[in-house]
This record gives sequence, structure tokens and C-alpha cells, in this order.
Amino acid sequence: MFLFSGMNLKRVVVTGIGALTPIGNTAPDFWSALLKGVSGAGPITRFNPAKYKTRFACEVKNFDPSVFIERKEVRRLDRFAQFAMVCSEEAIKDAGFDTADLNKDRIGVIWASGIGGLDVFIEEITNLALNETPRFNPFFIPKMIIDIAAGHISMKWGFRGPNYGTVAACASSNIAFMDAFNLIRLGKCDAFVTGGSEAPISEGGVGGFNAMRALSERNDSPETACRPFDKERDGFVMGEGAGALILEELEHAKNRGAKIYCELAGGGMSADAYHLTAPHPEGLGAALVMRNALEDAGMNPEDIDYINVHGTSTPLGDLGELAAIKKVFGAHAYQMNISSTKSMTGHLLGAAGAVEAVASIMAVIENVVPPTINHFTDDPEIDSRLNLTFHTPQKRVVNTALSNGFGFGGHNATVIFKKYKD
Repeated sequence: MFLFSGMNLKRVVVTGIGALTPIGNTAPDFWSALLKGVSGAGPITRFNPAKYKTRFACEVKNFDPSVFIERKEVRRLDRFAQFAMVCSEEAIKDAGFDTADLNKDRIGVIWASGIGGLDVFIEEITNLALNETPRFNPFFIPKMIIDIAAGHISMKWGFRGPNYGTVAACASSNIAFMDAFNLIRLGKCDAFVTGGSEAPISEGGVGGFNAMRALSERNDSPETACRPFDKERDGFVMGEGAGALILEELEHAKNRGAKIYCELAGGGMSADAYHLTAPHPEGLGAALVMRNALEDAGMNPEDIDYINVHGTSTPLGDLGELAAIKKVFGAHAYQMNISSTKSMTGHLLGAAGAVEAVASIMAVIENVVPPTINHFTDDPEIDSRLNLTFHTPQKRVVNTALSNGFGFGGHNATVIFKKYKD
């Protein structure tokens, strides 16, 4: 991070992307849906939600893991790990990795999730409650643990570099990116497969967040329920899916003739040190993490063109993040575009930063900012001079994009992507 200031650090670029989301099962389809303002929300199909306060979510559609993974292996993977395997393969193939010619000792996997194998956990504990004699699936623990996704990816492709999972609630994926970034720029590795996946749409996931009163209960209109910055926002909409990047040392990428999407310029981390679930009302931790990211990237606030905000559609969270942005960026806050793609995907928890990184990278490449949909009523507590990119995408030069991720426990992580220049 910024502690490396003054060191001779290597540059890190993005050479592959993948996405498996509620609005598109590949990165191109995801990006296309973002620009069309498609909502991924609808009635829950994964279990019967009739007795739940919230009966809708942003589910991944038309996903059959057996199309991508051998049936025998599918049974050994929780849904979050299935997402990881499919999404990471898209990124690996997009990067043009010829695994026969790569030094696999110097390629690692760092994969994030906030919760991990929730489906298998609920299934096994339910079986325990229903049976007098305890019987457990021998794959219960290996399917549940968060680090197993990174393990499976490395085993499939033979990558023997550093391999682990990162867990920091909704900041998990951005921290995975930063760990990979730091290991590459310190010269420890040539490349990483990195990202995050989450599959929380289950009885326990929905019921648990309902008990916290964190979810929207707009059951009569799921597609408009996620309303970042709207006066009537009433909580986030749960989502599922995955996002993946191939991060690579610049010269390594150039030597193998890889296409380069953009450069990962820097990142930051911080803590609110304030409350279990609520953000700091003045956005102190959020402001600190963005300042740390700017310092790490060697940038000034005026260098940022677009912020993909955490923007969950919660009453307190949206206000705190915008307050932090105004603290950090001052007058420039009114010159940037700001948008919340969660208005379309829902909140993918530990995988949120991963899919939002893909959205940020595509904004840099295509010079277009995806919109914040579902804005109906202005909130008098929100500064109307901020360009929150309501309703439709906006074309502009996007040289740099900053992506925020904030999690329960006060965890904050921010990454910055910029156009690649040789």
C-alpha cells in the first residue's frame, strides 16, 4: 500500500476479466446489461420465501454448473465455489493464458468471499436437526470454508503461487485485489487470478439479514427496490455471483503479447472503528480509505473521473459515503461522475467489489459511466449538485475510476484503475 512509497515497484495491469452476475453470465453480457439499465431483481426461486419479510433477490439466471464443471466435481462444490470456478475460467481464457508456457510457480490465486459455503452449512445443520444419529457429508467442511475456492482454482490450472482467501465482509474482493497487486509489484509473483464470489440467497442468508432489518421489503416491486440515493430507499437487495480479474506484472504481460485492459494504480484500506453494522455518520473511515488509495496511486483528487460507489441503498450508508466523497474531493466532487451499479445487480456482499471492479474497468476502456437506476424522489439530505448518473449511462473520458467497498465491522477498501499508457 502507501507504505511502499519510494520503493522501485513494478507496474500491475489487468489482462483478463470475468463476470457471473444477476444481469449477465459473462463479462460482455454484464456490461451490456449495465448500459441498458437492467435490474436483476425478481422473486426468489431458490427456496420458498413465503414466510419471509423479503421475498425477492437478484439471483443468477440460467446457471447450470454441469455445463462447465464435471458432474462429479459439481457435487463437491458449494454454489459460491461453482461461481468461482466458472468466472475465473472466463478471466483466464480472456487473458490468453497458455498454461504450458507459464511459470506456474509464480502465478497465484487470491479469492474472496464474505460468507462462503452457506448453502452446504444450512443443508448439513438441517439434516443434523432432523436425524437422531448425526450424519455428515464428508465434503461438508471442504465445501464450506471460504479459502476452498482459491484452492480449487489452483488445482484445476496448476498455479502454485500464493493461494488463499480474503474475508472482510463487503470489502473482501477489493482486499483480494490489493493483496495480489502488492505481491506482484514487490516482485514476488508474475500474475494472479483474483476476485470474489458469493451465494447467500438461502433461508439463512435472507432470514439473517431480515432480522437485522438490512434488506428492502419492497415485495410489490422487486425491480425498483434497490434505490441508491433515493429518499424512499429502505435497504439493500441481496445478490449473488462472481467477478474475476487477471492481474499481471506489466513486462510479463508485454513479453507474452497479452492485451492490456488497464492498469491497477493503487489501493487503500481503513477501518471505521465505530459500529458493528452502521457506517460512521461523518464518513471518517470512508474518507480515510479513499485518501489512502489516492496516496498509494500517487494521484490527486482531481485525477479521478468516476467513482463506483459502495452505494447499497441503505438510509445511513448512502449518506455517509457521499459525505466522505465531499470531504476528500472538495469542489472536484461536482466534476466527477458517481454511480451505484448495485441498483442493477443488488448487493453481492463479498463479491460486490469484484463485479464492480469489472464495471469500473469497462468504464475506463469504453469512456462511458454506467447509471444508477431507480431514482424517483430526491433526498433533501443529498447534495443535488453531485452527478449521481441517474437513469442513463453518460459518455465522458474516464481516465481513472475509483471503486469503493465497505463491510460490516467497519472494513473499508478502495481500488483505483487507470488507462494504460506504455
